[in-house]
Amino acid sequence: MQLTWRSSQCSRPCFVGMYVHVVGKYVIFAMFTDKMTDKSNHTILSQIDFPSDLRRLPVDRLPRVCDELRQYIIGTLADNPGHLASSLGVVELTVALHYVFNTPFDRLLWDVGHQAYAHKILTGRRDKFHTNRKLHGLKPFPSPSESEYDAFVAGHASNSISAALGMSVAARGEGGSADRHIVAVIGDGSMSGGLAFEGLNNTSSTPNNLLIVLNDNNMSIDKGVGGMHQYLHRLHTNKIYNRLRFTLSQKMLHGGLLSEDGRNVLLRFNNSIKSLLSRQQNVFEGLNIRYFGPVDGHDVAELVRSLQVVKDMRGPKLLHIRTVKGKGYVPAERAAQVWHAPGKFDVRTGERLQSESVAQPPLFQDVFGHTLLELARANDKIVGVTPAMPSGCSMNILTKEMPDRAFDVGIAEGHAVTFSAGMAQGGLVPFCNIYSSFAQRAYDNIIHDVAIERLHVVLCLDRAGLVGEDGPTHHGAFDLAALRPVPNLVIASPMDECELRHMMYTAQLPGTGPMVIRYPRGRGVRVDWRVPFRELSIGKGRQLKEGCDVAVLTLGPLGNMAARAVELFEKKHPDKSVALFDMRFLKPLDEELLASVGERFNCVVTVEDGVVAGGFGSAVLEFMSDNGFSPAVCRLGLPDEFVEHGSVEQLHRIVGLDCEGLVERLERITQTNN
Repeated sequence: MQLTWRSSQCSRPCFVGMYVHVVGKYVIFAMFTDKMTDKSNHTILSQIDFPSDLRRLPVDRLPRVCDELRQYIIGTLADNPGHLASSLGVVELTVALHYVFNTPFDRLLWDVGHQAYAHKILTGRRDKFHTNRKLHGLKPFPSPSESEYDAFVAGHASNSISAALGMSVAARGEGGSADRHIVAVIGDGSMSGGLAFEGLNNTSSTPNNLLIVLNDNNMSIDKGVGGMHQYLHRLHTNKIYNRLRFTLSQKMLHGGLLSEDGRNVLLRFNNSIKSLLSRQQNVFEGLNIRYFGPVDGHDVAELVRSLQVVKDMRGPKLLHIRTVKGKGYVPAERAAQVWHAPGKFDVRTGERLQSESVAQPPLFQDVFGHTLLELARANDKIVGVTPAMPSGCSMNILTKEMPDRAFDVGIAEGHAVTFSAGMAQGGLVPFCNIYSSFAQRAYDNIIHDVAIERLHVVLCLDRAGLVGEDGPTHHGAFDLAALRPVPNLVIASPMDECELRHMMYTAQLPGTGPMVIRYPRGRGVRVDWRVPFRELSIGKGRQLKEGCDVAVLTLGPLGNMAARAVELFEKKHPDKSVALFDMRFLKPLDEELLASVGERFNCVVTVEDGVVAGGFGSAVLEFMSDNGFSPAVCRLGLPDEFVEHGSVEQLHRIVGLDCEGLVERLERITQTNN
């Protein structure tokens, strides 16, 4: 259906598409322009190359800028997938921040950088925005190496306050820029992260002029959980009180009646009076951090006024804004979890475009979710734990049927591991599912709270290996090398979906101890994955193919790529034969199998989806050296550098882990050792 619509912010007519949502007894009409990214629809935005252009506009034009930004993001992401809902929720905030502050001289730090798309568009990257997350294109998250407007790297959650505090202290110090403003934007559930609390605690006691903007949208990727979430939901502060207090304190300061040294005393007194009158305590002001809000995060004029009020205040302060994740696009507002990163979609209908395929192998995460539920039905000691990723790791399957046995602890990876350890100490068998790159934050917890006492925690590392478009902050590159030296851990990686089921079944059996199971993002290779459970012998691999010229040892799903490469290599070189082994376990290694390989082969190739330094290949090399075997060992894996963003297929090609790259390595090593 086509109709003419005249925007309240625009005097010219434009053609729009319309569709209807029925929610209960309510009918919701939604309208979107035909060509969302056509520059003719962005008359103001096309004139804004940098924030300095934005700051020349009168305030009453900013709502139109926000409308055009939102259209631009929606239209671009419809064909170039990315993080949609979070970025839509902070459009007005982004405009207001760049309007009030003199960026890039003033520093703006984003927590969880998937909020920063409007920021990228306003800071010289509008015409390249369609390359976001693509190979050699714009980086998926803010990065100082890409733009001077990106003050700090922002891939994981909860780091903005600590980093911004450091910058604020540096600005105040000798050789710093005392008039530089530092702003940390934290949201999407990041305030539940332990590092955020550590940063707040230090902010309260370290001299600084930091401004923290708390983007409270009631969400992380899934719905917000925990006491901080509930606290923010209830928190209200009287705007008139804040304005009167600020005006009075400024007059007292200028009149010499109030010194900065006495400010904190007065602040604590004011907080006590306010808590008494409102019957509500404010945790931020209890930390001597001035609190303002909540403010409507979608009223750009009000945001500008609020930021101008707090901009030049001395000491730490926090502006609490309320936003809607997915704001301005009805499907994203209704299902923010789904539209966090929806892939390609039809702008007018709100339909997510899925590639059609029959009998497609499942996602590894879904195999995990369904298998966990099966195991939990049979074993009443099994529980599930995830830090804010129930839908991402498919633990929501367990949550739906057994909500009392599934725990979403929010963005708190270290807590997730130690919480699991506590339950294991109490006799339960927790399956703690964390994305591999996020598990890096729980390294000490894994060692100190799980491994030392050999507690029965099953740590499932989703998104292991190269994850694709999210880039180096999210690649699960380091878990094998990091965890291999830790005593008492069993470390396994399944070659396919059936192997994942068997490993999960084995991990929950009595007496197993702590076990790490790592598997990749994306689909596996087996359609017939619902096989009966089978116990695996821990530390035992398997031979998949006989051969006599070279042995290929693999760990995890890359074994499937290696199998195809071996087949192609032998077709090209019929006089050669390659033996193929799936090792299954990094720790303990199958020493009997490795000894046989060391005795029989002069050439060995190891293949892993992790860093070569200290990983699976290093373990094989160490075994050969320690036991007097001397085959030529070629270790294939991720290089000693951060791999950029791009599709998994593209990245495998770059690092030589695609089929052609593996064939080339086989040819090279067999020629060298003839």
